[in-house]
Amino acid sequence: MTDGATDPSPAALLDLALSAARQAGELLLSGLRTGPAVVESKTTRTDLVSDLDRASEKLILQVLSADRPDDSVLAEEGSDRTGPSRVRWVIDPLDGTVNYVYGIPVFAVSIAAEIDGTVVAGVVHDPSREETFTGLLGSGSWLNGRPLAVNSPTELSMSLVGTGFAYEASVRRVQGSAMSEILGRVRDIRRAGSAALDLCAVAGGRLDAYFERGTHHWDRAAGALIAREAGAVVGDLYGPEPTDQLVLAAAPSVADAFRRLLADVGAQT
Repeated sequence: MTDGATDPSPAALLDLALSAARQAGELLLSGLRTGPAVVESKTTRTDLVSDLDRASEKLILQVLSADRPDDSVLAEEGSDRTGPSRVRWVIDPLDGTVNYVYGIPVFAVSIAAEIDGTVVAGVVHDPSREETFTGLLGSGSWLNGRPLAVNSPTELSMSLVGTGFAYEASVRRVQGSAMSEILGRVRDIRRAGSAALDLCAVAGGRLDAYFERGTHHWDRAAGALIAREAGAVVGDLYGPEPTDQLVLAAAPSVADAFRRLLADVGAQT
C-alpha cells in the first residue's frame, strides 16, 4: 500500500488503473455469459443501469482504495467522495450498458486519474476484444502497448464520423434532423454505443472524427486524454475542453471543417 497523501507519478496511477480495469473487465465478461440479473432505468426509460454496472464499480473502488485510500472519486453509479490527496479517480464501470444488456459485445471500462483537476492518465479497456487503450499526459497513447496516431484525411467529405444519441426522445429527434445534414457532408456515420470507445477509435484511426451531445465527465475523461495524446483535436464547439453539451474529437486535418459543420447544424444547441 502506498501513502495516499504522497505525490504519485502518472505512470504509477496508470498501472493501478490498468489493474482495476482488467479485473472489472473479467467480471463483466463473466456476467455477459449469463446476462444481468437486475436492470433498472435511470434518467429515462431508455437510460439503463444493471447490477453488473454496480458490481464493476464496487470492484474498481476496492482495487483503487486498497492502494490509495485517500484519493477522491467520481464514478457514474453514485460513488462520489472527496479525499485529502491531490488525486481524483473518474470512473465509468461499464460504458455501453445498453449494448451489454442486449448481449452486444461493444462496451468498456473507463478509468481516468486526475491530479489537481487535470487528467494525467487514462485507461479504456475493451474486454470482449482484449483491447486496452491507455494514455499518459505528455507521453502519448497506446493500444495494447502499440503507439496510437490519428488519421490524416484530406477532406471532411472523405471522413468517417462516429456519434451517439441522447436518451431523451425529444433530443434524439433534433439530433436525427441534424444527422440528415451531416450525412451528406461526410463519408459515413457510425454509432457504436460507447463514448469511451469512440474517442479511442479516433485515437487509433478507426474513425476520423467523433461528436456526441449529453456525455458526462466519466464517459469521456480517459478517452479524451487518449485521443488528444494520439494527436486528435478534442473539445467542444467553443474551446479545447469537452463539455456535457458536446464532446468532439477529430483529426487535425479536418478539425476546423468539422467544427464548422457541427455549428452549422446546431449540434451543441
